Amino acid sequence: MQLSEEHEALRATVEDFAQKEVAPVIGDFYIKEKFPYALVAKMGEMGLFGLPVGEEYGGMGGDYVALCVALEELGRVDQSVAITLEAGVSLGIMPLLRFGSDEQKQRWLPDLAAGRTLGGFGLTEAGGGSDAGATRTTAKLDGGEWVINGTKAFITNSGTDITSLVTVTAVTDRGEDGKKEISAILVPSGTDGFTVAPSYSKVGWNASDTHELAFDDCRVPEENLVGTRGRGYAQFLSILDEGRVAIAALSTGAAQGCVDESVRYAREREAFGAAIGSYQGIQFKIAEMESRTVCARLAWQDAAAKMSAGVPFKKEAAIAKLVSSNAAMDNARDATQIFGGYGFMNEYPVARHYRDSKILEIGEGTSEVQKILIARHLGL
Repeated sequence: MQLSEEHEALRATVEDFAQKEVAPVIGDFYIKEKFPYALVAKMGEMGLFGLPVGEEYGGMGGDYVALCVALEELGRVDQSVAITLEAGVSLGIMPLLRFGSDEQKQRWLPDLAAGRTLGGFGLTEAGGGSDAGATRTTAKLDGGEWVINGTKAFITNSGTDITSLVTVTAVTDRGEDGKKEISAILVPSGTDGFTVAPSYSKVGWNASDTHELAFDDCRVPEENLVGTRGRGYAQFLSILDEGRVAIAALSTGAAQGCVDESVRYAREREAFGAAIGSYQGIQFKIAEMESRTVCARLAWQDAAAKMSAGVPFKKEAAIAKLVSSNAAMDNARDATQIFGGYGFMNEYPVARHYRDSKILEIGEGTSEVQKILIARHLGL
């Protein structure tokens, strides 16, 4: 897909920001496991969080392709920064933008779109990841308020100093057949009974924010219901379809970053009297890396184009997520091999990509779930 002039201008702007402002400092944040507030604020000032949000809510009035273009460029340099933007938009903003009431949108979206605040998306639980229908968190109406009890796991952007809300799925009733009625409910940060656990100790994405959440008789107004009661699970599944396109773009960026670093290193590093890039063993490995990256880019762009055109894109999103996350992981492994011992040192970007990329095959739908979705669309 040929980028429009507007999308290309955005790509160049984000590339410049990523290379000049993110790359020089993010390694220190990563090692210290610190959230990069200043970089997030800058992304907010650039309008990145508001890219797909209408101007009436303080956004840029762009489309999802624009968000994906930005995510790919950020992902080339650092995945922690990229996932903060991806989750902030596709998981924090989109549930409200797609399903929120006018009052909810007017109250919450302007700050979220400006990057002044962040929102979380509380779907996963300790006993329900891929099986999201196994939700145990409950919400019962009492005196015009939802009383929420339960826990959520691995929730991004849920415990920063600027987190304003988390939208959570909860069982709000059961049918006569015992089937769960799952609804989505907005819980503002700081609400009594809403506890954010300390940060996880993670293998990767160490400069991003991830927490377990607990709700103990947490009460929020009845009007904090997001969308239609009983449709929370279906709503969140549609949000995940969109999010998979965004994750695919981020993954493509990670794959491209590994190519970039490997080409540079192969030109500079000498062994046996010549640059290692002159040896076919290295050339072939990098050629495969580049091929994976191009295929991943074509996949997310195809899915994003269909999504923007308003036509079904669930299969394309699953393919993009599967292909691009595999490309990111495979390229990170190959890049680390090309760098040798230096690839095992945290000071090098390929080491971060190696640690970060595995979660791309797990988060927002595992690779196995993507294969199930693709097979279903083939009638199997």
